[in-house]
Amino acid sequence: MRSSSSSCIELLFFLNRFHIMGNLLKVLTCTDLEQEPNFFLDFENAQPTDAEREVWGQVDAVLKDSEGILDELQAYKGAGQEIREAIQNPSDEALQGLAWAAVVPLVWKLKKFYEFSQRLEAALHSLLGALTSETYSDPTQHLEREQALAKQFAEILDFTLRFDELKMTNPAIQNDFSYYRRTLSRMRINNVPAELENEVNNELANRISLFYADATPMLKTLSDATTKFVSENKNLPIENTTDCLSTMASVCKVMLETPEYRGRFINESTVSFCLRVMVGVIILYDYVHPVGAFAKSSKIDMKGCIKVLKDQPPNSVEGLLNALRYTTKHLNDESTNKTIKSMLQMN
Repeated sequence: MRSSSSSCIELLFFLNRFHIMGNLLKVLTCTDLEQEPNFFLDFENAQPTDAEREVWGQVDAVLKDSEGILDELQAYKGAGQEIREAIQNPSDEALQGLAWAAVVPLVWKLKKFYEFSQRLEAALHSLLGALTSETYSDPTQHLEREQALAKQFAEILDFTLRFDELKMTNPAIQNDFSYYRRTLSRMRINNVPAELENEVNNELANRISLFYADATPMLKTLSDATTKFVSENKNLPIENTTDCLSTMASVCKVMLETPEYRGRFINESTVSFCLRVMVGVIILYDYVHPVGAFAKSSKIDMKGCIKVLKDQPPNSVEGLLNALRYTTKHLNDESTNKTIKSMLQMN
């Protein structure tokens, strides 16, 4: 018969071992506390604290323009007809003029979108600096206590996936810019002045062209920016960044699969938002982490995340599943679990 004092000591040892002193509720609602952070990240209403306000203000100035960018991209029709007619009738100066007049304002838009990607990169750099700093000891504390910054990070990822989805379905973008560059080259040879020349010089045109050549240009911008952040901050362990990403993915997954949390979403669109954010951080993690998101050592529960996606109405998530299939870096590595590959195969 053991004494009550020895039983108490054993119980205290058990509680301490699993880091749940004073936090029994989380033990009851989370099967593996160390692997899955279990808190509600308020993507709808999080407001900045005084400590967050400076970075939040910088990022907010960028994000205010994001919906306008998406609206303009969605409305982008291209100058396909004018370009075709100009190419088919190369000696008709009137048609050449019409095509050029149609393309010029579109190039202004494409330049604007590209420049926004540069602003977004700077905003992401500021957010990563705050969310991976030594202010708190782990990424869970960062995301739980700096919810307004976490919300902005999520909004950047949401914008990125929405932008790239619109871009991928609009071939006119690359066609318009290619025509602009070819025409500008001919105008230079013939010494014809171009009003855009000072705005889109050859170096900038090269960068814009490279940007749109990528299937998912905004995602590439964010991936490159995150990798650059890690390489520029050598005093900061890479785990600070990758753990921030994996924790965000886990928070989204837990909120989506926990009825209590999901029921707290006020807007129906928050579910889609949460799904896009989860996929976005998985892709970033896959690019930044040395072995990627699909390896056995990954801190992201990929099977769980894919299951959450597949539990949604199929038409609503096919684009996100395709993003995992075609825009990640390590999915086709030999080390990727066969079950994960099988889960992502097209039906």
